[in-house]
Amino acid sequence: MIIFNSFIKFLLIGILTFGLTLSLHAKKFTSQYCEFELPPGWECALEGTEWVCQSQNVQRRKEAIIILAAKIRGSQDSLDLYKAYLKKVKTFTLPGGKVQVSEPKYTKAEDISKHPWVDSLHLASEVPGFYTRYLATVKADLGVAVTFSCSKDHYGAYKPLFDKMVASLKVFRQKAKGDFKYKGKRKDADLLGSTFVPDVDQKFDLGSQRKGRGGAGASSDSTSYMIYGAIAVAILLVLLKLKGGKKKKKKGKKKKE
Repeated sequence: MIIFNSFIKFLLIGILTFGLTLSLHAKKFTSQYCEFELPPGWECALEGTEWVCQSQNVQRRKEAIIILAAKIRGSQDSLDLYKAYLKKVKTFTLPGGKVQVSEPKYTKAEDISKHPWVDSLHLASEVPGFYTRYLATVKADLGVAVTFSCSKDHYGAYKPLFDKMVASLKVFRQKAKGDFKYKGKRKDADLLGSTFVPDVDQKFDLGSQRKGRGGAGASSDSTSYMIYGAIAVAILLVLLKLKGGKKKKKKGKKKKE
């Protein structure tokens, strides 16, 4: 009985460790040019030339969105120019002709994972009533931008989450292999311009746009569930086998007696 209990304890510890490893792995999102830790329950999908990351919870999609964009560097792509651009107010025209003007909160240089970035926070620079945090940098021949947008009402709750993701942010330049082609914005495109302003009625619900458009960086919860299911079946089989072995031993003892 002692051996049996020890075996079960060892098995459970192993399963827990394996499960935690899977969870940690599932959180990491990787694109062609950067990676960061994605919160549980979030996924990313490629929309045109940009990666769009949101919660899988339909209601949560109305609260926050992350957009990743990159392009081959042009004359307008440098840390100094990004910084100068983000220090200024941003303007865009809303449906109906009204002009929206942003409120810059801060713009500063930031070292993340030993790489220099420009970090800036604006209110109403992409969508009215939303804070947007901009992270922009250059790497080799690329210009890279990541924007974290969240409704003003939920900013306090999302800020620690965004801080954690930003701290895990890494940028790189993958070399082309075979027919692989880098997919990004045009060289003459504005990397920090309004990247994705959804229809007001959609409230960031990208579900309809993402149907059948999974990306290489999208998290796969169904795969994790299948693995956990397989583990559960394996445990059940082991327990039944051990139980059957104990019954046989008891029958053997009774016959001897």
